[in-house]
Amino acid sequence: MLRASNVTRSFGDERVFEDLSIDVETGEVLAVIGPSGVGKTTLLRLLALSREPDDGSVTFDGTDAWAVDEAERLSLRRRVGMVFQEASLFDAPVARNVEYGLRVRRSWSERLRGELRSVVGSNGTAEAVTEALDVVGLAEKTHEHAASLSGGEAQRVSFARALAYEPDVLLLDEPTSDLDPRNTAVIEEAIAEARSRDIGVVVATHDMHQAERVADRVAVLLDDRVTEVGPTERVFENPRDPRTRKFIDGELVY
Repeated sequence: MLRASNVTRSFGDERVFEDLSIDVETGEVLAVIGPSGVGKTTLLRLLALSREPDDGSVTFDGTDAWAVDEAERLSLRRRVGMVFQEASLFDAPVARNVEYGLRVRRSWSERLRGELRSVVGSNGTAEAVTEALDVVGLAEKTHEHAASLSGGEAQRVSFARALAYEPDVLLLDEPTSDLDPRNTAVIEEAIAEARSRDIGVVVATHDMHQAERVADRVAVLLDDRVTEVGPTERVFENPRDPRTRKFIDGELVY
């Protein structure tokens, strides 16, 4: 579905990726693991079609996102949701934060773009907001202000905002790095729920235990390229690249 092929990306004289290839399919969870600073966030931005590669291609259902005009690229971009490491909620009630994703990404009609009158009403916006919050266990927080949430709750709302408009691909950047075990468990359950909805999920994480718990496949990002990609159990138990083995065993120092 979403594929980066032979991608090269640099910032000035600093090479981040060279000849990197990776893909995510419908209804699977792909974990991208690697040490801090290796370029996991940059990779997600490439997959989100918000960064153009210097070379290579990023395709969505076979369409090269950087070989089409801006209008078509925007249409492709709207099929991708992203949850950043920081929740970045608006200074507004929880429901309005979740509704934002619906208004912007789905380009709903002006009637549904308007102010949310009632989160318990019968219109499509309210139902989608409530359903998304229920997935992350925060339906009871609908009326509360975002500023009153804990850090873990805010991150869960951020996940609900991305999930609400049902993207084809959901990109998660270290989604549980600062969360306690309870909030981490909720996010991991929400990842499983996204997969059950046939959403392709990419989780960038340095937490190898989390990758083992949530992912169908794992891609290992080391030294400006993917050194290993395959089924989770196989990659962790029998990696084919010696650098992958050293990284998993903690023998590589960065």
